[in-house]
Amino acid sequence: MRHISLILAAGLVVGLFTGVAQARDDDTIRLGVDVPYEPFMFRTPDGELTGFEIELGNAVCDYLEADCTWVEQDWDGIIPGLLARKYDAIMSSMAITEERAQQVLFSEPYYTTPSAWITANDREIDIEDRDSLEGMAVGVQRATLQDNYVSELYGDIVEIRRYTSADDVVTDLRAGRLDLTFMDYPVAESTIAIDTAGSDFKRISGFIKEPQHIFGQGVGVAFRQRDRELAERFNEALAALKENGTYDALMEKYFNYDIKL
Repeated sequence: MRHISLILAAGLVVGLFTGVAQARDDDTIRLGVDVPYEPFMFRTPDGELTGFEIELGNAVCDYLEADCTWVEQDWDGIIPGLLARKYDAIMSSMAITEERAQQVLFSEPYYTTPSAWITANDREIDIEDRDSLEGMAVGVQRATLQDNYVSELYGDIVEIRRYTSADDVVTDLRAGRLDLTFMDYPVAESTIAIDTAGSDFKRISGFIKEPQHIFGQGVGVAFRQRDRELAERFNEALAALKENGTYDALMEKYFNYDIKL
């Protein structure tokens, strides 16, 4: 197997008018990821990093005949980490939005999932009655689309509590420190078994994917804007994996509904 890398070399002075150039030595592609975010990325009890996007990313790298390393980064610092060259791309459930596209270059979208309002089974909350929500504590993961949605549409009537991870949201929801949460549905499936008989929580809304200016066009891989060649290689690989059945096999492994774009 040929090994390809995107490790950055030191800047080299190449002449009076050419300035400083960044060299690349192609051995490894570093992928930024926020863990855990089940079922997309998480660690097994023995510490192995896995999940839908981890396996999909590894399949992309196999197609590209490249070695990949996964670099963990908290969500609220994940774009700054890319721009600071801590890794070469973000493959971590990042929705394509106009605001983010001003900072990074996106691949073609490769999946989309809904969000939903969730509360404890013993609570009776009518999410359609805005007045009844006044003063309620709503938990969201910081700097996510769910955070943006609640902030824009409900920020004037609820108390928004922001957390570093979805697990932290669930901890306070279980402890009764939150009245409800607005969560990415697959994350709710994996963390609190939502919509199953054994769950301590219930969904109190339909599946929410709009408005598009908040939820974007789907999830894409994010790159630095200058790295168009790398983005095109990922686009080629993702299209091939959809065509040859690899994508579908992974989707069926982790989901019981279609997320493919």
